This record gives sequence, structure tokens and C-alpha cells, in this order.
Amino acid sequence: MEIKNATKENASDLAHLINLAGEGIPEYLWSSMAEEGQGPMDHGEMRASREEGGFSYRNARVCVEDAHVQGMIISYKQPDIYSTDDIDDYPDIVKPLILLESKAPGSWYINAIATFERYQGAGIARMLLKEAEERAQAEGVSEMSLIVASENRRAKGLYEYLGYQPVSSLPVVTYPGCLHGGEWLLMTKKL
Repeated sequence: MEIKNATKENASDLAHLINLAGEGIPEYLWSSMAEEGQGPMDHGEMRASREEGGFSYRNARVCVEDAHVQGMIISYKQPDIYSTDDIDDYPDIVKPLILLESKAPGSWYINAIATFERYQGAGIARMLLKEAEERAQAEGVSEMSLIVASENRRAKGLYEYLGYQPVSSLPVVTYPGCLHGGEWLLMTKKL
């Protein structure tokens, strides 16, 4: 297995993985953004193939074996000052996520991490998180942060095992196809 920068050719895999990581929120949002005749996942693939934007292949790292993407991570340093002045411009379902992100300014934020189901249990998420922590330290960042649904026990358990601790929470705003209710948990880890 090898971790490397994603390429434009990985856009379809990235769209599916970001939807897994985002608990169906991306597909729900893309369904209202897609052009006529375009499916939500096609729209996601188009967004992943962009050169710019938070969800661009340029911000993703992928775990690959035998030319097959097995998992991905999107992570980066949060701004030192995180403003939420434009919070009303966002859909209600993402507002709690943005408010929680803002509570860990300057941290290395795991925006999304996911492994295709057929590769789960092989340690891919641990490898991707370890590599993100190494990148954070190389950039002089001393804290990691991520958000997980409280009812996503498998992911939450992995993060706790790796040393992440919950520091804040907000209720999940449910939507059609919502996988987990409960609360969104902001978890951090000191490096």
C-alpha cells in the first residue's frame, strides 16, 4: 500500500469516499446542485476534478494498492482565526459542522477520511491518520482535529483508540438519508 497525492483520475473514487466520510451529506447537497440530467455523484465527481476548492483532488491523499484506491483523506491546517460571520450562507445541515470546526483554530483538520467497505479493517484509516499527523508536525502544527457523529461508534472508537478526545458537540441536523443522529463531536489530539 502506498499513500500519495490524489490525481484528477481519482475523482470518481474521491466522490464516493467523501460521501462515505460525510455520512451522505455530500450526495444530499449535490442532488440540489447537479445540473439537469446530471446525477448527484456525477456532480461530486465533477467537483472533485476541479483545480481549486476545498473538495478538489488537489487537497486529497489516497491509499493505493495495485492501482486501486482503497481510501482517502482530506486534511489541512485550519486558519488561526476562524470566522463564522457568514454562517447564515450555509445549509442548515452543515452549520453545526462549521461551528465546531471554528472551535479548533490553528489545528490540523481532518476534513474527511474514508475507506471503501471492501478494504475496511486493513488499517488504512490508521495509516492515513498517522501520515496526516506527520504532515501536521512537519508544518509546526501541534494539534489535530476532526468531527464524527456520536452514533458512528466504529469511527469514534478508532479515533479514541488513537488518542483523540471529544471537546465539544452540537446536535446533528437530520436530512433525507441521514445515517446517524445524535450529535456531531469535535475531537482533538495533541501532538
